[in-house]
Amino acid sequence: MSAPLVLLHGWGLTPAVWQPLCAALDTAREVHAPALPGHGGAPATAATLDAWADALAPQIPPGAALCGWSLGALLAMRLAARTPGAISKLILIGASPCFVRRTDWAPALDADTVNGFRHEFSVAPSQVLRRFIALQALGDAARRPVSAALNAALTAVDDSTAPQLGDALSVLADTDLRAQVANIACPVRLLHGAHDALMPVEAARWLADTLPEARLTVFDAAGHAPFLSRPDDCATLISTFIDD
Repeated sequence: MSAPLVLLHGWGLTPAVWQPLCAALDTAREVHAPALPGHGGAPATAATLDAWADALAPQIPPGAALCGWSLGALLAMRLAARTPGAISKLILIGASPCFVRRTDWAPALDADTVNGFRHEFSVAPSQVLRRFIALQALGDAARRPVSAALNAALTAVDDSTAPQLGDALSVLADTDLRAQVANIACPVRLLHGAHDALMPVEAARWLADTLPEARLTVFDAAGHAPFLSRPDDCATLISTFIDD
């Protein structure tokens, strides 16, 4: 029997973003798509990556294959690094170990840009969330349908959820997992858009070179969400990797 597959979505979205990929997967495959803390009605937790990992760990069956995208990829890497053996295989889509540029880390967004996002989100969260979504579709040959799919899966922003989403943006901005990825012992499959405007493809190449057992596929004419513009291709690669 194939290992169950757990899907972790990105910031500001809900598990509904996985619908096109799930539709392309074998219907016999067991798939779980939990909502991240503070997203899609899930309870909020402390604004640290480990607190989020603690909240998600009980929802991951032993021996599952774990697939994370964007912020979900950071969580997937942290879960795999801190509990070797609990996850059979790791799939990382649009992934980077460090979202913000640092003196020794170039393939990332400029810190001033990210800090501007964080400040603006505290003032006008709905507008900033939609700008962030637009960046995710940027560079994709299927930009309009990708943007439509992302907007259809947005977490509702109101007075109760905005602080939680702000905390989540801080988790994304403050995390640096470069020193931890060497602890990931399971096989890893990296899927990345060649024109990703949020997580430069060079970050995925660094992961492919650094992780003990990793392979990278780069999709031409794709942006940050290749599983939306290329769901059939992604589903085939993921299924083959899990079942191999």
